[in-house]
Amino acid sequence: MERIIITGGRPLRGTVRVSGAKNSSLAIIAAACLAPDVSILENVPHCQDVLTLTEILAGLGIGFEFSGSRLVVDARGVYNISPPHDLCRRMRASFYAAGLLLARVGRAEVPLPGGCSIGTRPVDFHMRGFAALGAEVTIEHGYMKAIFPRRARGTQFYVPRSSVGTTINLMMAATTARGTTVLQNAAREPEVVDTAVFLNLMGAKVRGAGTDTITIRGVTALHGAQYPIIPDRIEAGTYLLCGVATRGDVLAHGLIPEHFQALLTKLTEAGAETLVEPDGVRVRAAGDLRAVDVDTAPYPGFATDLHPPLAALLTRAQGTSTIRETIYDSRFGYVEELRRLGAEMRVDGDTVHITGVEQLTGAPVEARDIRAGAAVVIAGLAATGVTEITNLENIDRGYEGLVEKLRGLGGQVERGSIEPAALPEVVPEVV
Repeated sequence: MERIIITGGRPLRGTVRVSGAKNSSLAIIAAACLAPDVSILENVPHCQDVLTLTEILAGLGIGFEFSGSRLVVDARGVYNISPPHDLCRRMRASFYAAGLLLARVGRAEVPLPGGCSIGTRPVDFHMRGFAALGAEVTIEHGYMKAIFPRRARGTQFYVPRSSVGTTINLMMAATTARGTTVLQNAAREPEVVDTAVFLNLMGAKVRGAGTDTITIRGVTALHGAQYPIIPDRIEAGTYLLCGVATRGDVLAHGLIPEHFQALLTKLTEAGAETLVEPDGVRVRAAGDLRAVDVDTAPYPGFATDLHPPLAALLTRAQGTSTIRETIYDSRFGYVEELRRLGAEMRVDGDTVHITGVEQLTGAPVEARDIRAGAAVVIAGLAATGVTEITNLENIDRGYEGLVEKLRGLGGQVERGSIEPAALPEVVPEVV
């Protein structure tokens, strides 16, 4: 078992390059498989979720070739309609296989997905949308089985909770439908826009992405395309929070500031200095931080994925902060871990109350999920003493080269294996 060891209390300073967006990459890799052709994607991060998705789709007959951050997707052959069950159980985005298979071959048998344990995220939204497009959908033995008896037909569909995954899956499934599909209450996240831009390069006709109404006019065929993935707004926000939490000076390079304006507003409110520069966003913090109140919300509101990292920062802000979680119903797994470091936190329903402390102290903790992993990293960097983090597979799922990037900012961070404890030698008793 591996661990990350952080010796905290050192201000981070310098420039960090932001990788391509994980969540965009997952959607666009799936979208590239809609066409029986070859696509080239640039700026694809080497995080575990991306690698797992390529394994899942390889099980359908798709070919992949990585060269640095360039990914070649060869989708000329699809010979299977059921992706591997064990891999799909690892991540929620595996359900994108359903949308691409229904659009590509009209049938799909996809395992119900797994992923982070952060609350109820039902795929019945997706299935209702597939049914609205004309699919016959059933659940059998842990699989969603869906088939279009005839070509999918355009429809109007209200996307519950402005679900990002549902919006993207239905965009893909509707690209080759007969007629026009209108998605109302669609998600407006940058990853949805990124996917729509790529689909249009493939020959799709998608309009309105970035608003709450997306219109997809079905086409008979799609083709391959070349496209650069947008920068990862959650990764960028994580490193900016690392800089502020350690009272440092960090420039996140290669990002789109508008994608996390809500975070920058809250950092300024807390007393940090935020500067939008030509080559990125810079944050500086020297003195005490102030408590702030935050409600997570769909884009352009405060991103739920930045809730745990922000909570780690606020453990050392003066006063009592609150974060109300409106997207997921169980996003508080990080709280117990931050308490191990000395944080004062209380969960009341959908809200965590954080009373700032003068100092955090290092302790053994674990990464409960992807963003909870980011939270314990931030807290460990700000704490005095040594913090040891285990369950690193969750951090690896969402962050490319995290240890190396933090070391580049001056963080005292190492990664290594934990040697198994030696079993005591049993000496037979002589009778």
